[in-house]
Amino acid sequence: MAYKSSGTSDLPGFFADLVRCETRLYNALNDRLRERHGIVTSQFEFLRHLRDHPGSRVADLAAEFAVGVGATSKSVDRLERQGWVVRQHNPSDRRSSLLALTDEGLMLVDAADRTFTERLAELIGDTLDGAPMSTAAQTLSKLRSVLERDQIGMPTG
Repeated sequence: MAYKSSGTSDLPGFFADLVRCETRLYNALNDRLRERHGIVTSQFEFLRHLRDHPGSRVADLAAEFAVGVGATSKSVDRLERQGWVVRQHNPSDRRSSLLALTDEGLMLVDAADRTFTERLAELIGDTLDGAPMSTAAQTLSKLRSVLERDQIGMPTG
């Protein structure tokens, strides 16, 4: 950690630590999910979101994950080809489809969720336990809320 002790924070150092931690956690989760379930973290996150938010559209996924609509649609196409997701007619908007998990998709995401949570606990548990975890979670949640509220970092297409 490269933070100044003078009371002013080293924002570039904080950013570097944040991004490198995220990358290493993401890669470790990717490896475990691929090994046990044949999916990667991005697929798991989309499937979990669809499980937890029935009736989502491609645009909803794109907004949640700050990814372009085109890239999101292609990812959903791949999930659909695997038989984990189906597109359904949207009765309130003919221009969009509602996304739903298939039974196979639901079984996959439920099993992968257990693996994901176990691996995350292995990676973070001893380092951020109790009060440090609560503080980190609150801080990141606050930062995310402000970035999302102000629509910072959203793709343009």
